[in-house]
Amino acid sequence: MIKTCRLLLLVGCLSSLAQAQTVDLASLARQEQVLQFDSFNSDTALALGNKVVELARTANKKVAVNVTRDGLMLFYFGMEGMTADHANWIRRKSNLVNRTGHSSFYTHNEVKNSGGNFEALPGLDMRDYAAHGGSFPLLVKGQGRIGTITVTGLPGPEDHAMVVAALKAVLKVEGDL
Repeated sequence: MIKTCRLLLLVGCLSSLAQAQTVDLASLARQEQVLQFDSFNSDTALALGNKVVELARTANKKVAVNVTRDGLMLFYFGMEGMTADHANWIRRKSNLVNRTGHSSFYTHNEVKNSGGNFEALPGLDMRDYAAHGGSFPLLVKGQGRIGTITVTGLPGPEDHAMVVAALKAVLKVEGDL
């Protein structure tokens, strides 16, 4: 219970940080460097997806969560109130991660910090890509990116914070990122 409370506090802190005018890209890149798995399988996907659901329920939030590996959906759960539109947001955010190799929140802030429009990325059809927080690359040490975890249903910074909190919990990473 104490650990879950700390993770919820982290979600709140990351969300507050994300609301700031400029988000430090080095901090977001550090998250990607630290939040890597030694190995990843279907049971890992189940644990990760269930951790998001647990965090959302504890925070009284409603989300949809998806975990994929090599394009195969290993976990999907939509809480009451989620719609097919949320599944489309998951697809679009995940497509961006697969295209850029960075979290969707990283790309969102990279464009925003440089004065660009994250709603209209050059060369990308926004019907297929979404530069909003909530999708994160699943990285395996020595292998690189093998999939994505994506959360939607909250504002982008909160979606991102929930993903980071779940990854930290499953990977047993302590401290701030």
